[in-house]
Parts: sequence; structure tokens; C-alpha cells
Amino acid sequence: MAELAKSENISVSSILTTNEKKTYIVLKRSMDIVGAIIGLFITSLLFIVVSIAIKIEDPKGPVFFSQVRVGKDGTKFKMYKFRSMVSDAEERLAELLKYNETTGAMFKMKNDPRITKIGRFIRKTSIDELPQLFNVLKGDMSLVGPRPPLEREVKEYTDYHKQRLMVTPGCTGLWQVSGRSNIGFEDMVSLDLEYIQKRTLLFDIKIILRTILVLFGSKDAF
Repeated sequence: MAELAKSENISVSSILTTNEKKTYIVLKRSMDIVGAIIGLFITSLLFIVVSIAIKIEDPKGPVFFSQVRVGKDGTKFKMYKFRSMVSDAEERLAELLKYNETTGAMFKMKNDPRITKIGRFIRKTSIDELPQLFNVLKGDMSLVGPRPPLEREVKEYTDYHKQRLMVTPGCTGLWQVSGRSNIGFEDMVSLDLEYIQKRTLLFDIKIILRTILVLFGSKDAF
């Protein structure tokens, strides 16, 4: 899969200039705003329950966690999540890098000791991602698109990898509904470029529907 995308390195850029039509951009943004508002309304009670659970387990830590991510064209923004790790998780990352269970410029560890009890549940069910609906309203993110990487990850990117930064990042995407944590970095990039090439409003809707089906109890999330 990765080899196929690499062979299409040049065509990805050309498709961006021919397929990214104004109608699609307007409709996609409209869908993002409406979808985010509906999502926040439906999950409002869940927000309250999760916030209380996080505070009960760790009263001193914040409910929400923000992290600088890299978006379209390298623009940096703060991405929001429910806090699923201990308060000093970032400081403890360096000692865990040797246990990385994925490839390339990403860090994944199935039994990450930094994850709290409630954190393990909300990560397993992807509930920790719900605050990103606020990022969608702000325009930093879309409902569908490549996942926004960390700054340290982008520093390791080649020009080929940077192509995934040509569009607005999303809360969900082709990678998430195709295996998520079981997929290595190069294949994730390949799926992102496949999405960029094929993206249409109908394709976005299909990915959202597939996301809903795998959202709760996904064995691929950690």
C-alpha cells in the first residue's frame, strides 16, 4: 500500500489543485459546523459524566488536555482532548520511547503506564477525542481528514510524508476506520494520501458512518 502511494507522489499535489473545488470546500465546512454542533449537543451529558470521573480519579489534574499539533500547510494549533494520562505524561515520555510499538514518526504503547483507569476506558472507546469537536467549530480541524501530527513527528517527515499536511486535519479518517493502532506509520501516510486523492463529500460521509460503527469497543484503539 505504501509503495503505491509513493509512486503517486507527484499526482497527489496535482489532484489537490484540480479537485479541491469551491463547492466542496463550502459544503464540507458546512457539514463540519452542523456535525460538530449536533455532536456536542448529543454528547453533552457524556461530557459531564466523563469530566466528573476524571476529577474523581485525579482531583489535582485538569479535565481537558491540550497539545500543539500541526495542521494544514504546517499551521500549528492547540488540539483538545479529555485527559487520559497522568499530569506529568509528557515529561515521562522520553523514558518510554524505547518501548514504542509502532513504526516511523509516531509513538504507541498498548500498556502505557501513564494512562489512568478512566483514561484507558475513554481511549478504548475514543470518547477522549470528543473535545476535538470544538477544534472543528474553530476551523482548526474537520470531521474527516488526516490526523494532525505532533511537532516532533513532523520534524522527522520527508517531503513525501508532508503531503498529508496539504488538507485540514480531521477527527476521523481513512486510517482510523482501517485498523488504527494496528497500522504502521508508512501505511497510515499511504491511507491519508489515498483519502486526499479520493475525497468527496460522499466519501467523507461514508467514513463518518464507518467511524460510528467502530467507535465504541474498538479493539484497535489504545
